[in-house]
Amino acid sequence: MTGDEPLEEPEELRTDGGERSSSDLRSDGGAAGADDVALDPWGSSSVSDYRNLFEEFGIEEFDEILPEVPNPHYLLRRGVIFGHRDYRPVAEAMRNDEPFAALSGFMPTGDPHIGHKLVFDEIIWHQQQGADAYGLIADLEAHAARGLTWDEIDEHSRNYLLSLLALGFDPEEGDLYRQSTNREVQDLAFELGAEANFSEFEAIYGFDGETDVSHMQSVVTQMADILYPQLEEPKPTVIPVGPDQDPHVRLARDLAERMRFFKVSKAYASFELDDDERELVAAYYERLDPADFDDDALRCVHVADELERTPLEELDVSPDTLGSVVSKLSEAGKEPVRPRTRFFDRRATDDAFEALIDAIDGEKRVYESHIDAFDLDLEDAESLAKAVEVENGGYGFVPPSSIYHRFMTGLTGGKMSSSIEASHISLLDDPQEGYDKVKSATTGGRETAEKQRELGGRADECPVYELYAYLLAGDDDEFAKEVYDECVDGDRLCGGCKEQAAELMRDFLANHQEKREEVEDLLEQADIELESPRRG
Repeated sequence: MTGDEPLEEPEELRTDGGERSSSDLRSDGGAAGADDVALDPWGSSSVSDYRNLFEEFGIEEFDEILPEVPNPHYLLRRGVIFGHRDYRPVAEAMRNDEPFAALSGFMPTGDPHIGHKLVFDEIIWHQQQGADAYGLIADLEAHAARGLTWDEIDEHSRNYLLSLLALGFDPEEGDLYRQSTNREVQDLAFELGAEANFSEFEAIYGFDGETDVSHMQSVVTQMADILYPQLEEPKPTVIPVGPDQDPHVRLARDLAERMRFFKVSKAYASFELDDDERELVAAYYERLDPADFDDDALRCVHVADELERTPLEELDVSPDTLGSVVSKLSEAGKEPVRPRTRFFDRRATDDAFEALIDAIDGEKRVYESHIDAFDLDLEDAESLAKAVEVENGGYGFVPPSSIYHRFMTGLTGGKMSSSIEASHISLLDDPQEGYDKVKSATTGGRETAEKQRELGGRADECPVYELYAYLLAGDDDEFAKEVYDECVDGDRLCGGCKEQAAELMRDFLANHQEKREEVEDLLEQADIELESPRRG
């Protein structure tokens, strides 16, 4: 969940706030023949085909939701933020001026660099749109997963926080904290740990018998971080991260559901169906006419008979699913098939279960482990379940949303890595050093100036153009588009392009470092511990 992992290649960028910049690029951000995707939150992952993230992991394309986002940041407009999980509740809250939150964490293992600025900007922009904004220092993770001493962590943490404040984070309106001193986060982590198990960690993260317990504990702490903004009240919460952090987001969404008192779903009879079974019964409820049966009622046994008469290839389900649903329907016999909304008791207290019974208006039926309501739609039922849960001491967590930015290419090509000095620009680099690094950067140019003029440059493969799109052009889409068009048309040569980018980088670093000095007092006044009481 931290936003500090190495950042690599962009595949393609949008420069005009809408259409793609080059007609021969894939609209899904992928590249034909690219490698498979592997996601590892601790830094070994490499994403060379963003299309696989949509197909393998269920990440949704951000393009589809962009029109629903008010005042979108340039990282959204240009496609640098390429994907999301369930961002619509956040966008809706933003449009309607309703409560929502944004949180991301920073593992203080080195100096903040221009890759981290993406996450800083995303948190700050959400705060400016009305979010309750949270910036956390993942010091427990840095100590457990990377082995840093607390003295090293303190030094790096201060540098991250100064850059975050210098870029515009408002500490009076937002919340800054470190994992190791936030007791509420640690208490929540303990509760969440009761819902997680080692086999899950083994499957998600590849943990084994050699994994130390502190590393596993740091994962549960990150789950608590992600849900922390909802401790006072449930609300949509977005976690801006790189795609390598998606395993954390998926686990947090799952734990948020497990912590809920009630699961709300559609149902068609007194017994429980899984998702595939429910979809099959729903289809036959719509298809079959009760008038075709002897007492003008559609009953479970009627649906079972129809399913058994239908060839399996027409049902598009597995034999196991078909066998299971037919068995359940047959056992229910003459019970009517009738749509209802179900409140399934996951972990509710007795008082909460009774309170929910009282709160449901209209026709209802109460069973040992669930309540069926016949006059409530799904959305109203979700709201009711959440309200009853919160009133009776539960969390009522909304599954957290996430947005994913593209990995940034290193200046020398390949990954941008803090361990490769020439590949990245630290936000603490001397401005002249930043200038020199850009001047020495790899480009997407042709072998000669003549070929560049004839064939045009390869802006989509150029780390220098990426600097313009991600950082140096700022909010000026026209400038980013102008640089792109001049490059691919052969009107811009690499020497002049790098000189302009280098000067802009020098100016940016000088300005940023001046602002860091200006916010020193602001950091001292902020409600966050700058020195850890821990040592080791």
